[in-house]
Amino acid sequence: MPSWLVKQMSKAFLNKDKYQIKMLNQCWYYYQHLHK
Repeated sequence: MPSWLVKQMSKAFLNKDKYQIKMLNQCWYYYQHLHK
């Protein structure tokens, strides 16, 4: 997982930002599919 995504993720979890977490999960999902 790229470091910028890790940073965003931990920030979202600290803020308990469910919307942000969901968005980042989708980003990561697409990212993995693009880089196979």
